[in-house]
Amino acid sequence: MTSRRPPARADLVRDACAAFGAVLDGLGDDDSWAATGCTGWSVRDLTHHCTTDALRGLVALHTPTTARPDRDAATYWTDWGGDPVEAAEERRRARVAASMVLDWEPVRELYRETSRALVHAAQHCGGGGAVRTEGHVLRVEDLLSTLTVEATVHHLDLIQHLDGSPGPAVDGLAEVRRVLTDLWEREPLEHWSDEHFARVGTGRAELTAQERAELGAHADLLPLFS
Repeated sequence: MTSRRPPARADLVRDACAAFGAVLDGLGDDDSWAATGCTGWSVRDLTHHCTTDALRGLVALHTPTTARPDRDAATYWTDWGGDPVEAAEERRRARVAASMVLDWEPVRELYRETSRALVHAAQHCGGGGAVRTEGHVLRVEDLLSTLTVEATVHHLDLIQHLDGSPGPAVDGLAEVRRVLTDLWEREPLEHWSDEHFARVGTGRAELTAQERAELGAHADLLPLFS
């Protein structure tokens, strides 16, 4: 039996964005005001945030550099989740920006357009080289991983209160698992699904008492980022 070849990072971005967009396509204006798994954000706010992240990727892919990478697909996330003031400011910015648009459709359409442009750029940039983003230098392949992880984790936030909505791309969840495992420097519990590991690894679900007992001191390292 031959093992399945891991998908290209550009394909991961494509599938993660398509899965997120598929949820948006099924939502009406009333749904766009629903709460999400992100504190203080409605669907509109989260969609705006994910649009800006797709834009971050699009800009980064067009900002090549010969500088040496100082982060990889895992260590990129070590800067996230440690500053509650910065997190509160980001929540506020997204809410204010999203609230300036009266109707839901322009918010959704901007995500569609920006994510399509990102995917096109990702598929035509080639795998080599390095780019600048968020004050760091990453290999292109590592940048694409961060974009996949961001879209996949926020997909879980998006559907938290939307019963019946489709989940994230399977390969996207597998990439989240790979990155969290690298950060944690150990394998997750055997019975954990990729989705459950994504939730507990990013602070979106609490460990049970039994899980804490099984993990011992390793439990204190969670969440790995948020």
